[in-house]
Amino acid sequence: MSIFSAIILGVIQGVAEFLPISSSGHLAIAQNLFGIKLEGSTDGTFDILLHLGTLFAVFVAYWPDIVDMIKEFFLGIRDIAKKSTPVPVPPNRRMILLIIIGTLPLFLILPIKDYIEGLSANTVVVGAALLVTGVLLFFSDRHNQGKKNASTVRLRDVAIIGVAQAFATMPGISRSGTTVSVGCYLGLDRRFALRYSFLMSIPAILGANILNLKDCIETGVDPALIPAYISGMVTAAVLGYLSIRLLKLVTEKGKFGAFAYYCWTVGALTILLSFVL
Repeated sequence: MSIFSAIILGVIQGVAEFLPISSSGHLAIAQNLFGIKLEGSTDGTFDILLHLGTLFAVFVAYWPDIVDMIKEFFLGIRDIAKKSTPVPVPPNRRMILLIIIGTLPLFLILPIKDYIEGLSANTVVVGAALLVTGVLLFFSDRHNQGKKNASTVRLRDVAIIGVAQAFATMPGISRSGTTVSVGCYLGLDRRFALRYSFLMSIPAILGANILNLKDCIETGVDPALIPAYISGMVTAAVLGYLSIRLLKLVTEKGKFGAFAYYCWTVGALTILLSFVL
């Protein structure tokens, strides 16, 4: 049963982390309304492993970009030392700066981190947040296609997207859905908005795991749960990668907002079941 529960939660994490339907919201619904939990596990430990699985999916899907950014990071240091920065700055070198700026607003959430995480226990709030996510998605495709990319997007634009990412730490608000939608509103090319959103998720996921790592070390890991942990993490990684591929296709076809109807349906049902159950 533990392995089965881990796989179910891995499916939810892998699919909902990248599709714009909120993984945190779906995990909260599964655990609080339907009682799907990993018996004997500390929530923090399993949560870290699920996120590591989806982080691995991002690395696989965007490996060429990540490798190029690492190269540009060291080339940038060399150019600074030689005082010979190229003009224009290579797109993936500028992307490093864009990701840093987009990540900074997350630090504003640290003082209220525990409060935000506690909202996952209130499924009415989660359902309402899913309704809000649906609204953001619905209007994203009804906005004129933008043209801004890594070379032309303004720093102010990515700062606003970073604030949107911080807002999306609330359970039920989709991180990918919010950041991509806001990016489209600001005139980013849809494909670039999606790429930026996923690359920006790397420091966000790593940071969240580092914050939870201390508590997991203190509570320890039950060796009997290792097979379940691995099952959930692998499931999240595989389905996370497939979800990224699917979302790329959907975004290119301008159908990103189609997920709005799903979020509205699940959000409304969650609120209704919260009162019935």
